[in-house]
Amino acid sequence: MPRAKADAGDSDGEKIDFEESMERLEKIVAELESGELSLEDSIARYEEGMKLQRRLTDVLNQAEKRIERLVEKEGGAPTTAAMELSGRESSEGELPL
Repeated sequence: MPRAKADAGDSDGEKIDFEESMERLEKIVAELESGELSLEDSIARYEEGMKLQRRLTDVLNQAEKRIERLVEKEGGAPTTAAMELSGRESSEGELPL
């Protein structure tokens, strides 16, 4: 079965696969941590990484809103309801774990 794609669009309107975006973000972090980039290149990578992080967070937030759970009401047919995170509240931009 093919896997579903969650896309994070780039600044040119092109769709980028979620996993590819995560890999790119990880590569950017590794490049920044290596200390081998010039200041100008480091700033450019940082800006690219922040854009990716925002888009990836948006994709995750949209996916969370689509998650539903099956609810069976007494004497009725099963229906779906939005899934609630059990007692954990996250700050703006923080991923719920």
